[in-house]
Amino acid sequence: MKTSVSNSMKFLVTVLLSALAAYAVGIYGNLPWWSFVFTNILIAVAIPQKPIYAFLSGVLGIGLLWFSLAFIIDNQNQHILSTKVANVLPLHGSFVSLIILTTVVGALLGGLAALTGSYIRKA
Repeated sequence: MKTSVSNSMKFLVTVLLSALAAYAVGIYGNLPWWSFVFTNILIAVAIPQKPIYAFLSGVLGIGLLWFSLAFIIDNQNQHILSTKVANVLPLHGSFVSLIILTTVVGALLGGLAALTGSYIRKA
């Protein structure tokens, strides 16, 4: 029972760390938008997990962060910019589709970065 508690705590900690580190790098660092990939790799190397749990923690951490940031920013400007961008892309002007697409891209990058870190740790 103790190992399942520690594994679930590791999972929760890595989800929170990946979201917080990505947010911090995005806000305080003068770095490109994809720099959170390196934080996810470092977190996955530092905290040992099975590769599937590392991938899922990266997906959840970055996916939830990007969804919440996109949703908050989009609501603050009454969906004006996202609707215009969705018209340029083949999304038929749906700002919801753009937010979902943004979330999926961030989540996949975060998950693959954490998976890479997990495999680096095993090597």
